[in-house]
Amino acid sequence: MRHDSTPEVIRELLTETKVWAVVGCSPEPARDSHRVAAFLQERGFRVIPVNPTVTGQILGEDCYPDLASIPATEGVEVVDIFRRSEHAGEYVDEAIAIGAKGVWLQLGVIDGAAVARAHAAGLSAVMDRCPAIELPRIVDV
Repeated sequence: MRHDSTPEVIRELLTETKVWAVVGCSPEPARDSHRVAAFLQERGFRVIPVNPTVTGQILGEDCYPDLASIPATEGVEVVDIFRRSEHAGEYVDEAIAIGAKGVWLQLGVIDGAAVARAHAAGLSAVMDRCPAIELPRIVDV
């Protein structure tokens, strides 16, 4: 995987991966995290919700309190982070620890140091972008 937010890396993460953990996924349909997770599901991605305040399921998938709680057999490839910038780094570190291939920091989520750690660990990283905006630009949906 490549290590910057170029159009090539965006394309790579959106076309060569299928299992995304969505950190901060809300059970509320009006929330951006819920809408983006549903968008990804509708387009064939496996979405694994991560939210420490939710027990049960979101969008028909078991919700986990953190990335470490997701069984390794799920094969998380990309960690999509819907958290404030000051909290993003801990989830990038968790993504590195679970062996994800990439991290995606949502619109407005900026943490250059965390992205640098992801790069150093060999992960692809996208920052301050939304897959629901980027996917239609590169794939016929």
